[in-house]
Amino acid sequence: MASGARKGAASPPRPSASVVIVNAQNEVLLVQRNPKSQSFAGAHVFPGGNYDSTQDNSLQITAIREVFEETGLLLASSTGSNATPSDAQLDEARESIHAQKQLFQDFLSRFHMEADVGSLLPFTQWITPVTVPRRFHTQFYVAFLNSALDGVLIWRQTGTSSDSGWRTRVLPPGHVGRNPGGKQKHRGSRETVRSLSEGLFGRMVINPRALPEVDPEGRTILTYEGDETRGGTKGRLHRCLARFGRGGVVKELTIQRNFDVFTEIEGHLFPAAAGPKL
Repeated sequence: MASGARKGAASPPRPSASVVIVNAQNEVLLVQRNPKSQSFAGAHVFPGGNYDSTQDNSLQITAIREVFEETGLLLASSTGSNATPSDAQLDEARESIHAQKQLFQDFLSRFHMEADVGSLLPFTQWITPVTVPRRFHTQFYVAFLNSALDGVLIWRQTGTSSDSGWRTRVLPPGHVGRNPGGKQKHRGSRETVRSLSEGLFGRMVINPRALPEVDPEGRTILTYEGDETRGGTKGRLHRCLARFGRGGVVKELTIQRNFDVFTEIEGHLFPAAAGPKL
C-alpha cells in the first residue's frame, strides 16, 4: 500500500476475495505474486483475486476459483459416485479456466462436484487506500484443511513467527490472518476462529489511511478503524508502521494494536456492513 499522494479522483475499488487457508499443522498458505505484476509485484500473499462476472456468481466462488487457479487446491466436494479428476485433469482445468477457455462451473459440473462455499468463514474486509492507483475491496475468508499438503506451496506457521519474519514483502492483511487473536495466542483453536468470524471481528471493514506525519524512524503510519484517530477511545491503537519499496510493496511492517479482538472491539465502529459491490 503506497503512501504517496495521488492527483485526481480516486478509482473505485474492484471487488475481490482472498482466502487464509490453514492446514492441520496450523500453517497458512501463501503464494508469491509475479515479480512483473502491476500491483505488489513479488509479494507473498494469501491466494485470491478479482471477481469475474463471467466466471463467478458470488465472492465465495471467486475465492474458491482463484485458490484453484493459483495453487491447484480445489475446495469442492463430490455430489455423486463419479471418479474425481486426475492430477492431469486438474492441471489442464487450472490452465484453461485461467485463460478463460473454460468456465469454472462447467468444470465442476463435468465431474459432478460443488464448490464448498460452506467452508469459507468471513474474516474481515480490506479496502485499498484512495492514494493507490489500483484499488481493491477484498473480502477475506478463512478455510481449514484436515491434512497438510506436500509440494512447493509456501506455508508459514501461525502465531509463532516474530513480526520480523513477516516483514519482507508481506501485505498488511497478512498480519491479521496470521495471528488475529493478538494477546490471546493460546486460543488458536478452529472453534475460536469460527467465533471471531461470527462476531465483530468478522465484520470489520478496514480502510487504511496514512497520517500526514511519519514516525521518528521515518516510517509511514497507517491507521485502521478503531484507532484513536479513527473513532476509537483515546489511547487506543490500531495501526501499522510501514516502509514501502518500489511499486508500493511493503518492505517492513510493524503492527500496533493494544486491544483484544476477542473482547475489546468497540462495536459501534463496525456495524453490519455489506460486502464488496459486485
